[in-house]
Amino acid sequence: MQLLNAPSTSSLTFHHSPTQSIGGINILNSLNFSCQRHARTLRESILAYGNSNLSTIVAKATSVEAGASSVSSETAEAEVTKALSQIIDPDFGTDIVSCGFVKDLHTSVASGEVSFRLELTTPACPVKDMFEKQANEVVAALPWVKNVKVTMSAQPARPIFAEQLPSGLQTISNIVAVSSCKGGVGKSTVAVNLAYTLADMGARVGIFDADVYGPSLPTMVSPESRILEMNPETRTIIPTEYLGVKLVSFGFAGQGSAIMRGPMVSGVINQLLTTTEWGELDYLVIDMPPGTGDIQLTLCQVVPLNAAVIVTTPQKLSFIDVAKGVRMFSKLKVPSIAVVENMCHFDADGKRYYPFGRGSGSEVVQQFGIPHLFDLPIRPTLSASGDSGTPEVVADPQGEVARIFQELGVCVVQQCAKIRQQVSTAVSYDKSFKAIRVKVPHSDDEFYLHPATVRRNDRSAQSVDEWTGEQKLQFGDIPEDIEPEDIRPMGNYAVSITWPDGFSQIAPYDQLQTMERLIEVPQLTH
Repeated sequence: MQLLNAPSTSSLTFHHSPTQSIGGINILNSLNFSCQRHARTLRESILAYGNSNLSTIVAKATSVEAGASSVSSETAEAEVTKALSQIIDPDFGTDIVSCGFVKDLHTSVASGEVSFRLELTTPACPVKDMFEKQANEVVAALPWVKNVKVTMSAQPARPIFAEQLPSGLQTISNIVAVSSCKGGVGKSTVAVNLAYTLADMGARVGIFDADVYGPSLPTMVSPESRILEMNPETRTIIPTEYLGVKLVSFGFAGQGSAIMRGPMVSGVINQLLTTTEWGELDYLVIDMPPGTGDIQLTLCQVVPLNAAVIVTTPQKLSFIDVAKGVRMFSKLKVPSIAVVENMCHFDADGKRYYPFGRGSGSEVVQQFGIPHLFDLPIRPTLSASGDSGTPEVVADPQGEVARIFQELGVCVVQQCAKIRQQVSTAVSYDKSFKAIRVKVPHSDDEFYLHPATVRRNDRSAQSVDEWTGEQKLQFGDIPEDIEPEDIRPMGNYAVSITWPDGFSQIAPYDQLQTMERLIEVPQLTH
């Protein structure tokens, strides 16, 4: 084949029709193409190869055609699944097929069409674009595939143990506390900007201002309706909204700040939080009040907090108070996933200055093993935006502060996904070995327990006398071959195990770790 005066492959011009003999070979007759689509495929191949050997092109086209005709629908689906299993979720360390992300897979070998849906754990997944691109590439690389259609979606918002929660919280996937345990460090600023960052990433978000004594949310956002309304039929609270984020604060209840005793405050917070019609949310950000007292403990016990973000400043005094908060969350089995050190530095005359010293945030990270640290600079605009009713990440979405909050948002999404995965798979029943497998979150310790051992170690009032400590449940009361009917997570600290007699046992991870374990674990795990 002679290509005349072709400066580049993009401007090649054919001087023969596709049905003519080129280089002594009649293309269409030799390949017995059944439709013009195959002719177009060959022309594209010739353009791509330029002056390469024609016989190589013909052989390749013949091979592709033969390969496509020999693929069955079952084989096609298996090939697509195998191709997609090459894509690894960086948070879970597992391929997207094993994670259960691939849904509604349809293949047509005759037309070369493949379509499927990738259902991620959150619409704010920071690698969703990468997943979509890789999925298109690996499937399109299959010889018989002509067209790939990938649809992206997210799992419906739902906590891991929804049925054990107040109705208002049953359709919220993740609840994140933003806490400082010290006033004046910018905690509310971090909470609000984090919430709007998550919303910008595509998530459905709400903010709950848990400070009754001095609510900040009404100053930091500007909703059209500044008064919370009540649904007269359900007697539930309807949150107000600003830029798509749902908002609830005592300051929107027409009360301003309040003067009341601790137990009353706890009751007000509980009512506001649990009787609100939040709807489906991917993230509810709770702006915690400062301190580690009754109000904070009530929140942590009523609400299944997935994680906490700790806010501090460079001063040593701030670190001392923050350390108390981290210890509180640790005791309540709420993982602290990030530290935000506010008012760290400012730049002037080409230099960076640290007016309040350095190291408080780093010390929190090092002492408590919190994996991520974010430094916020001193910015007049950050403070001004908080007073103006427009969050900084909304006012200046391309600025340095917005970039830092974007990194924090990605961190929160990834860490919450990891925690949900760890909690949902922490305790399970292996029917083949008739053993309960335990893999405690945030620990490398994995072991197996005999079901009867777990049942006999119940410490509830039904099994142990609360006053005398006398064991009411006797060893022989539990059959040796008992098997659990259902195992479900209970927050980040325990599981609920349902037994054949209808008894529901709460088994904390700490207690499971102290029970007699089955030996020969390597044999069990294969």
